[in-house]
Amino acid sequence: MGGLQRFERRLEQMISGAFARAFRSAVQPVEIAAALQRECDNNAQILSRDRRLVPNDFHVELAQSDLDRLSTYEDAMAKELIGQLKEHADAQGYVFTGPVKLDFEAADDLTTGRFRIRSSAQASVTGNASHTQVRRARAVLDVNGTQHPLQPPGLVIGRGTEADVRISDPGVSRRHVEFTVSGIGDDLEIEVHDLGSTNGMLVDDRKVPHATLRDGSRVKVGHTTMTVRVVREDVDV
Repeated sequence: MGGLQRFERRLEQMISGAFARAFRSAVQPVEIAAALQRECDNNAQILSRDRRLVPNDFHVELAQSDLDRLSTYEDAMAKELIGQLKEHADAQGYVFTGPVKLDFEAADDLTTGRFRIRSSAQASVTGNASHTQVRRARAVLDVNGTQHPLQPPGLVIGRGTEADVRISDPGVSRRHVEFTVSGIGDDLEIEVHDLGSTNGMLVDDRKVPHATLRDGSRVKVGHTTMTVRVVREDVDV
């Protein structure tokens, strides 16, 4: 029995006939499962002879009518779809950069029975800063939905445990780049330096060994993009 057949059988056992009746004329779960597998296959990036990187953040867009039918079973189906994706990844030698996430969303331009999938590789990110430190910082680094304060003297980004901000991206070295921060207030100066990493870095789409950064600057390491955000002090007139 193939992976998609096992997936369909599990759904039948879990939800019984109610699920099948709800989806008889709408999007079929097995179609979504097959499309998610294709999304991985089409976006796989070679890491080595035996390992390929695939997306881990998936958004399934549906017509509102299909999303309404799905609402009762949304959590159960998401769990089963993620399980099916992991089975497919294991069989194909795929590697996820972080936890696999899947959301269902409504799309106004889709009709009943139609759907599409958006995906991206989102590495898990951990840091040592507290929420208070982030809130008080004059500049922060946005990484995959997380914020990390950019304060003197700076911080090291990498995959290893010695980094201040750790990114589980296989394209990131153990100590990949260092952000250096000096000055205070509106005189804050932020720079980024490559630490001899294997894959280098891109700053605003240019490969450079070091650069001075400003609000909105984007630094890409491996498959992960980080964005600098600077909060300017209000000046009373």
